[in-house]
Amino acid sequence: MQKWKLPAMALLSASSLLTACGNSQNKTVQTTDSTQKTETDFKVMAESFADLQLLRYRVPGWEELSLKQKTLAYYLYEAALSGRDLYYDQANKHGLTLRKTIEAIYSTYKGDKNSEDWKKFEVYAGRVWFSTGNHHHYSKDKFIPDCSFEYFSELVKNSDQGALPLAQGETADAFLERMKPVIFDMKFQPKMVDLRAGIDNVASSSVNFYEGVTQKEVEAFYNDPARFPHSDAEPEWGLNSKVLKENGQVTEKVWKVGGMYSPALEKVVYWLDKATGVAENDQQKKALQLLSEYYKTGDLHKWDEYNIAWVNDTASRIDISHGFIEVYNDPIGKKGSFESVLSLKDMNTTKTIATIAKEAQWFEDNSPLMPEHKKKTVKGITAKAITVIVESGDAAPSTPIGINLPNSDWLRKEHGSKSVSLSNIVHAYNESSAGSGMLDEFVNDPAKLARMKEFGNLGSDLHTDMHECIGHASGQINPGVGTPDKTLKNYASCLEEARADLVALYYIMDQKLVDIGVMPSLEVGKAEYDSYMMNGLMTQLTRLKLGDKIEEAHMRNRALNAYWVYEKGRKDNVVEFVKKDGKTYVQINDYDKMRVLFGELLREIQRIKSEGDFKAGKNLVETYGVNVNQALHKEVLERFTKLNIKPYKGFIQPRLVPVMKGEQITDVTIEYPDSFYGQMMEYAKKYAFLPAMN
Repeated sequence: MQKWKLPAMALLSASSLLTACGNSQNKTVQTTDSTQKTETDFKVMAESFADLQLLRYRVPGWEELSLKQKTLAYYLYEAALSGRDLYYDQANKHGLTLRKTIEAIYSTYKGDKNSEDWKKFEVYAGRVWFSTGNHHHYSKDKFIPDCSFEYFSELVKNSDQGALPLAQGETADAFLERMKPVIFDMKFQPKMVDLRAGIDNVASSSVNFYEGVTQKEVEAFYNDPARFPHSDAEPEWGLNSKVLKENGQVTEKVWKVGGMYSPALEKVVYWLDKATGVAENDQQKKALQLLSEYYKTGDLHKWDEYNIAWVNDTASRIDISHGFIEVYNDPIGKKGSFESVLSLKDMNTTKTIATIAKEAQWFEDNSPLMPEHKKKTVKGITAKAITVIVESGDAAPSTPIGINLPNSDWLRKEHGSKSVSLSNIVHAYNESSAGSGMLDEFVNDPAKLARMKEFGNLGSDLHTDMHECIGHASGQINPGVGTPDKTLKNYASCLEEARADLVALYYIMDQKLVDIGVMPSLEVGKAEYDSYMMNGLMTQLTRLKLGDKIEEAHMRNRALNAYWVYEKGRKDNVVEFVKKDGKTYVQINDYDKMRVLFGELLREIQRIKSEGDFKAGKNLVETYGVNVNQALHKEVLERFTKLNIKPYKGFIQPRLVPVMKGEQITDVTIEYPDSFYGQMMEYAKKYAFLPAMN
């Protein structure tokens, strides 16, 4: 629950670019054709299709690394990408079959590749690769090809039959009949994650974490203390398994070597074990050994041991998060999607986030939380900015911009956490968004517009930093109260993200940030308030189809926070919708009262989490975070369409290439591919370790 994904619209609040990626104007970068170009020639923008814009990011600091560090990074790069198949299968039982079908067609189809129908297939292929399946990466709604089933059948029959994922003895016709509902029927598995109230969220979601079981059966299974002991310091039970029935009994298939997903995890372990041999220090070596052991055994106690060792590794320049981590894709918040983020420490930008983290106890002591919900001692927040080297699984192509791990509340309380901002990712986002016209369209006050353009980047960065290193690390659960996945269930992720946002919003208007030197004045906080409220009340609606309700956890959290403050502040006219020339705008009239309201909501959401108050949590989310004003939505979509901006962005990953002398690595170079489609086919050949059905 600690991954901070910022919508493209929020990132459009910046006009000046971050300098986190270094100040050299003549640094050279290696490209895929081995030519040398200066950094100023580097193109962030790549392909675009449907509602998606692909970007590229640089990895400044790579040449500063020693050969040993580069070798370590290369082994961990391979470990990250070796888990790629896992997320495809987790997202949908038919996910790998669909992906392998698309790969076979794209690489072997013998017909015309210039027709309009082929172009429609190409767009569908790109969407499937971007979303890791045929459910939209953000809305989780199913999408189908714009080409017909008849044309798709022609593609299959005129491709290499040996490359298609046909079952034993299956004909192309039988395969097409089997896959027709998967690909073309909108009524078949329409929603990957269905969070609607009053339904069986497990049965209604097509994510491949459960099969043939109901939500009640799953909850009863994990609430059995004989199987899963309940205490204030237990593992994240259920994190690394699929739940199904065998012989009528509910059981788990654990993701481990020798269990489910073994072929891919064996490759992961192989590369982790090689990385252990070139670790930067003993603490990092211990963490990598424990991570390898966890994958071999599937033991969640071992996962906790790994996280403790990983949190305590604060000295290494190279770092990796790797595992079944975030639970957003589980409708009841238990199962972790595979992801990996490999990085190196951004030495310069780390100073700001580390300055904030050093004051963690002050922020906790001075928060508006009830005294019994505050941590008496805030332990071990390690905060840094990182330069991403490669991402995979649920972290790619759509990436977080901030991460706080581990997710376990008791681990964070007893052993601390690592909080990071992804500086080169934010830099690429901002560079791609410069001059988009978004602010000019949705901000009507010239003074406010100038302030957002001057301080928007800094306000966004500070919000992310505080969301991660202060927000997620704050507060505590009352003794004897279960973990949020048990108490708050399908509302846990939304409420946790809302809580962390509110911590950041409360403190970004505090003089403390000026006093510690991370921002020049409270004008930065005002710029962030303007951006956040505009996004939560209006501009994030560009991500929804007209008539849809809000279901994604981050969107719900922003709507909840913004609309609660709007409603509670109406009597004092704290914030209002205003009309000018037939257009709607968000206008904040009292920033100080708004801060007070953010604090009141923070206090209540922390109480809900601390006490496990499901009824109150559900009421907050359903009242403020789900419904959409359809007239406003229609207006926002019409205005946004005229800007010709893609609402979603993601990244092509850099490539690490070892330079070999015999069996010895003598260097590792970095390349920057410029084709998303090319990268997907490269990965298909190199990192396909699981069968079509698992």
